[in-house]
Amino acid sequence: MKTFQKPLTATEEQLYLQKYQQGDEKARNILIERNLRLVAHIVKKYQCTETDIDDMISIGTIGLIKAISTFDSTKGNRLATYAARCIENELLMMLRGKKKTSREVSLYEPIGMDKEGNEIHLLDVIESSGPDAADACALKEDISRLYTLMNSVLTNQERLVLKLRYGLSGEQEYTQKVIAKRLGISRSYVSRIEKNAVLKLRRSFLAPQNIKTLRKNS
Repeated sequence: MKTFQKPLTATEEQLYLQKYQQGDEKARNILIERNLRLVAHIVKKYQCTETDIDDMISIGTIGLIKAISTFDSTKGNRLATYAARCIENELLMMLRGKKKTSREVSLYEPIGMDKEGNEIHLLDVIESSGPDAADACALKEDISRLYTLMNSVLTNQERLVLKLRYGLSGEQEYTQKVIAKRLGISRSYVSRIEKNAVLKLRRSFLAPQNIKTLRKNS
């Protein structure tokens, strides 16, 4: 925050807005530079995401530029009030777009190896589109292993978070935000619980003694 210039006073803001509306591009640049602190302040709210902070500041700056270009000073509001909404909207659109193509915790993270030495991913255990009978049997075995390990190596809270996140055991699939509200904890804490639970499952799949025990009991 110390690297950003101080915000404009109300008088300075009005002056530069008038100059910009008259076609002064230098005034526009000053309005952008003196409001970057606002961008950084709003970006801090989303630092719990996996998106690079520099990328988020760049996206937020786009929202700021749009705000300066469309701001109507005759309505009596300060530019910062209007810009804050534009910046946040730009960030939210970017985050929603990323969620469409990638989960916050990747379903493709390796959690073990099959009998032929191929990696097993969480997605492989949860979902299957192949109609092959052998694949169906292998999937059934992997699902059985998954639930056995969930009951043996995860805490009650970890099991619940995974069930809610991935729709296991007949549960509906929810976002981390919804789960956090339901459990009365923060979204970042839900994220940590989820990542730790996936890591535990991965380690257990990789542990030879666990695989032997599971096969013996199956």
